[in-house]
Parts: sequence; structure tokens; C-alpha cells
Amino acid sequence: MLVDFAVEISLPFAPGIGWSPGLSDKVEFDDFNLTEREFPMTSDRLPLAELAAKSGDGDFLRALAESVLQLIMEADVEGLIGAGRYERGEARQTWRNGYRERSLDTRLGTLNLKIPKMRSGSYFPSFLEPRKTVEKALVAVIQEAWINGVSTRKVDELVQAMGMTGISKSSVSKLCKDIDERVNAFLKRPLGGDWPYLWLDATWLKMREGGRIVSVAAIIAVAVNTEGKREIVGLHIGPSEAEPFWTSFLRDLVRRGLSGVKLVVSDAHEGLKAAITRVLGATWQRCRVHAMRNALAYVPKGQHTMVAAAIRQAFIQPDHDGAVQTWRHVADQLRARWPKLGAFMDDAEADVLAYMAFPSQHRTKLHSTNPLERLNKEVKRRADVVGIFPTEDSIVRLIGAVLLEANDEWQLQHRYMQVEAMADLNPPAIEEEKPLQITPRAA
Repeated sequence: MLVDFAVEISLPFAPGIGWSPGLSDKVEFDDFNLTEREFPMTSDRLPLAELAAKSGDGDFLRALAESVLQLIMEADVEGLIGAGRYERGEARQTWRNGYRERSLDTRLGTLNLKIPKMRSGSYFPSFLEPRKTVEKALVAVIQEAWINGVSTRKVDELVQAMGMTGISKSSVSKLCKDIDERVNAFLKRPLGGDWPYLWLDATWLKMREGGRIVSVAAIIAVAVNTEGKREIVGLHIGPSEAEPFWTSFLRDLVRRGLSGVKLVVSDAHEGLKAAITRVLGATWQRCRVHAMRNALAYVPKGQHTMVAAAIRQAFIQPDHDGAVQTWRHVADQLRARWPKLGAFMDDAEADVLAYMAFPSQHRTKLHSTNPLERLNKEVKRRADVVGIFPTEDSIVRLIGAVLLEANDEWQLQHRYMQVEAMADLNPPAIEEEKPLQITPRAA
């Protein structure tokens, strides 16, 4: 965790002191009303002249920051205890119980702090907030890469930029164990209820395997339940996008409780459509954005705007039948000039327009994988920092931590889809009228 300090100070005359850019000289640390008896660790004002005389530029600022933070912690603990050091009174809640050391990495260097302990209760300063799960995962991946002998100058510079002065296998093991437990519990949690909509998308990452660098696909699955809530339901790492790969992933989701899937939205990955039909029995929606790019590849660049506008006419129709009719009409108009485009539209019709058969309130989020775009960007941003992952476990650790935090944020947001329209997915069954029975007496 890197902390920026903007220190503004006023010093007594101390020759030979240089100043770094961005520092001013206005504020004095003179107004702490603490006597030496109440606060024996520091006097009523910071010994700035003494610190400046004993330290160079960088050491002086680091020592100054340590003194300021130590003073803040002592004042916090005194407020929690209800009395100063050695002071007796009815307001006292507990007693001091020594210190525990803690280092803080800042742009001024590593600060060596002593956090006060109490006999009862606990104290942790607010400026030393524990690292987030993703930050821990990033550190763990970099450390693991270093230990496995795959470090590069780029990784070395990154480690130094993060303020890390050394790496030990014991610290890596402890850090990874904590992250792995949380990530695995999240990725393997049971899935209850029905999930009508499922989005799948693949992000390609580089991993070291057997002395070679290979590309692996990280598949992220996001689903919406009948309450309109969106959740990340799965992560799968594999070397290819063949049907067995997708089948294995989807079956794992089903074993965890994924059910009631009506529509799966994804790009045209090899083998995925067959796996969806076999495992889920759901409809497949081909990402409309990617399908449009594929269609425009059959026409000259100068005609992209005209062709795209013509194809979009099908997407603004009010229902599925109107969309199909318009799609076929546009395909016939373009076929004479670009036969390959016409054939492509014939083949893609059912998959690109599948979402039009679902409630209109949901369609804006069903026609493409764009709902995963922001999530994928965050995954790529974190993965690019690492570059080449040392192991598959390190991919699951880092990407899983990103997904865990994103999922937690989603649960605090409003519903992703309207609940009222969910009823249209499962229309109530209409009881058949029983035939009129004529009794023998009536006959």
C-alpha cells in the first residue's frame, strides 16, 4: 500500500537542508498540547531541527513522517484508554501493553512504526488499512513469479515501485493461502434458484508451462436470477475453446446448482453452441456487436456505414417476426452486390435475432456481451501488470480476486433487470377444460 505524504513544515535555521519539489514551508507542528508526562515518547513539539541535523533530505522527511504518524497513534490510543500514560482516573478503560512493529511503504521510503497495544480491546490506525483482496493477489502473483525464477527486469522494477524490499517464500505461502481460501469459496459456492440469462466471455492470457509461454482462455460467466440481480457465477481456465472445454465448464455450473437458463449470450466460440444445447438446453444469442464486425468484413471499408445502417433496421423492430422479416429483406438487397455477406446473414439470422423473442424490457442487455465489457477491462488491466503468469493457480488467484470484489460491488447496486418482465419468461399454465361427461341417467 503506497501512501503519499504532502508535508508542509516550518523549520528553525538548519543549514544544508535541501527541499524536494512540491513541498512548502508554512505549517508548524507546534500546537500539540501534550506535556512530557502525558506523552513521554514525544515532546510537545516535534524536534525538527534535531531531525534535520542528523538526517539527509530523504532521511529527514522519512523521520518526520514517522514522528507525525507515531504522535497520531499515541493520541488515538490515549483517547481509547481514557487517560494518559501513568495517569489514574475513573475514565480509564484499560492499560497499555507495549507495541508491535509495522512497516508502511510510502514514496518517502519504508516507515518503521510502532503500533500501541492495549491489555483489553484492540487498536489499528485508520491510515494503515489492510490491503484489499485484489492488491494482495497482485503482490502474491509477482512474488510467486519471482520465486519460480521467471522474473524479468520489468517485474523487478514493479516490485521496487511497490516499495517491496524483499520477498520470502514463507510470506508468499501465507498470503496465497488466505487469498486462495476466499477465492475458491466464492468460485465454488452453490447457486440456488433459477438463472434465466447467462453471459459467457473469454479473455486470453499468457502463462508459462513446461518452459514455454502458452495462451490460455479465462472464461468468465455472469448470470441474472429471477429477482433481477446480477452475479458472477464462474471462472474457468483452459487451453482451447473446443466443445469438450465448454461442456466441462457448463456441467460444473450445473453441478453447483445453475438451472432455469433460457438464453446464453456469447461470441461465436467454437463448440459453444453445441455444448449449450447439450448441457443447458437453452437458446444461444450470438453477440450482436461481434456479428456486425464479422458482417462488415465482407464489404469495402467505404461502405461500412451504409451496410451497418441497413442491418440495424432489423434491430429496431418491435417483435421477433418483424425483425426476421426486415433481416431477410436487407439480406436480399445486399446479396446481389456482396454474395458472401448475404450468405453470412442467412446463416447468422437465428442466432443474432434470438434475443428478440424475449421481453422487450430486457433486450437492451441481451443482444451482446457488452455488460461484461467493464469487467473484462478490469481483468485485462490487472493481468497486463503481471504479463506472463507463472502458473494456472496464479491466474485463478488474481482474476478470481478481481471477480470477487466486482461481485460484492454489484450486490450493493440496484436490480440489473426488471423483475416484472421475468414473469413473461414462464407464462402460467392454462388448465385444459375437462370434457363434459354425460351420465347414463342424463342420457
